[in-house]
Amino acid sequence: MKPAAARTENSIVIDAPFSVVWDMTNDVANWPNLFSEYASAEILQRDRNTVRFRLALHPEDDGKVWSWISERITDRENKKVTAYRVEPGPFAFMNIHWTYRETEGGVEMRWVQEFHMKREAPVDDAAMVERINKNSKIQLALIKERVEAAARNRAGAAVAR
Repeated sequence: MKPAAARTENSIVIDAPFSVVWDMTNDVANWPNLFSEYASAEILQRDRNTVRFRLALHPEDDGKVWSWISERITDRENKKVTAYRVEPGPFAFMNIHWTYRETEGGVEMRWVQEFHMKREAPVDDAAMVERINKNSKIQLALIKERVEAAARNRAGAAVAR
């Protein structure tokens, strides 16, 4: 019997055109410049709308580097992305759903993560929910700031032409 999934849901509205939000947030190779937590993103395989990649976090104080392989399937027409960890690490499983919705204030980007921690993991589901929710707020704010700045720069460059 599969264990019940823990679940997190976090979102933010980014004041930028959908195309800019979509392109920047789905450029996995550039994620170390978009997220503060990633030291590297290596594309392992790409097939149309599916990308398999390895992410690595910045080293912890003791030098430990957490990394894993994930796969993302993008569906631009329906404004959604589904992803899962191929190498789950301390997770029994980790599934992530990104959705994008155009609003008056820009584009709402929502992350839903469903997972279960392995019994031998350093934290349990409840502790990981807390960690993910805390870190998602930080990362979403950074993404908002960086995507909005890029959109302003693109708009300014277009006006200057």
